[in-house]
Amino acid sequence: MGSIVAENRKSLMLFSGRGFPELAKEIGEVLGVAPTPADAYDFANGEIFVRFKDSVRGSDAFVVQSVTHGVNTWVMETLIMIDALKRGSAKRITVVLPFYPYARQDKKHRGREPISARLVADLLKTAGANRILTVDLHTAQIQGFFDGPVDHLFAMDVLAEYMERKYAGRPMTVVAPDSGRVRVAERWTDRMGGCPLAFIHKTRDPMKPNQVVANRVVGEVEGRVCLIVDDMIDTGGTITRAADILKESGAAEIVVAATHALLSDPATERLKNSPISEVVVTNTLPITPEKQLDKLTVLSIAPLLARAIREVFDDGSVTTLFGGLS
Repeated sequence: MGSIVAENRKSLMLFSGRGFPELAKEIGEVLGVAPTPADAYDFANGEIFVRFKDSVRGSDAFVVQSVTHGVNTWVMETLIMIDALKRGSAKRITVVLPFYPYARQDKKHRGREPISARLVADLLKTAGANRILTVDLHTAQIQGFFDGPVDHLFAMDVLAEYMERKYAGRPMTVVAPDSGRVRVAERWTDRMGGCPLAFIHKTRDPMKPNQVVANRVVGEVEGRVCLIVDDMIDTGGTITRAADILKESGAAEIVVAATHALLSDPATERLKNSPISEVVVTNTLPITPEKQLDKLTVLSIAPLLARAIREVFDDGSVTTLFGGLS
């Protein structure tokens, strides 16, 4: 039936959107719960239809949706899934968004601009979501946009454990690709045993999205493995320009760790032609074959999400489970 039942007769049910069903299936394998079968399709005019084949009455429902390219389609599908569960009398609906859509639109830079990240939170609440579970928000303040519990997970341990194994014994500097990522990089330096911190001082034209002018590196990088950390790689402009400056500044090797691999064009080509030796990401988003490259390493986020889902279902503490950061 695609559910498990606790002693108090609560049932955990898993529901997968069409954005990245392989991730939902992997989460289900860790939990021992198969995603509930559904009829989901598009009408000729693009409207979306979803109907779940099993009863959801009284269930603790977890909707897993990776909002990948075609973001508006997957946001709408998520809302429709939530509505179907609410009207099917699910007891509680938790939306698992490994990558939170519109997260970069979290504040107004100029007049007459939207705060789209808040709008998404309002839409989820209106549809019937009781709780959100997400990974590495672009800014932590987005948690306050949703009127309900938000479990904010971090992929740092997943990525850092790999880095520690792969680059053990080599002098390393953690690099923030811009001043806005310094706080994230500081957490990484603590996690990596107190290694030095550096950052790229850059300017960005607010009138030209995805275009960056990098200036200079601040910190100790010469002769060291430079680990650039960020929450996402979109077009790859920020990361590759930072890598060029690190190479010019004498870095021995440049590696990248990022949670969300959007890899919008021309990211793959930029990364391929950059001095970066390895790019390590998680599978919060699907990576299509044409975006694969030899220097790309993909780590699974499914065990982390499954453990968090289990804690929510058991009314445990997600915060203590993940080192007090959630």
